[in-house]
Amino acid sequence: MSPARRVTVRFFALLREQAGCRELTLDTAAPTPAALYEELAGSHGLLVPPAILTYAVNERYVPADTVLAAGDRVTFIPPVAGG
Repeated sequence: MSPARRVTVRFFALLREQAGCRELTLDTAAPTPAALYEELAGSHGLLVPPAILTYAVNERYVPADTVLAAGDRVTFIPPVAGG
């Protein structure tokens, strides 16, 4: 298991509504954005399927399996429809 690290998570759009907050800081052992999302889905009621999310770390789009480091800012971005 990875050692715990402190990260800041930002939620956009529908995820913000589901999480009940715009941002949170937490200690996690999740090694990747995808693993972190799965952890938070259970504790914060996130219902968007992880396969359709876009992930960003430190304001850069990244693959879901990017390795996280202490101090990272992780953003979960669901698909957005408009018209």
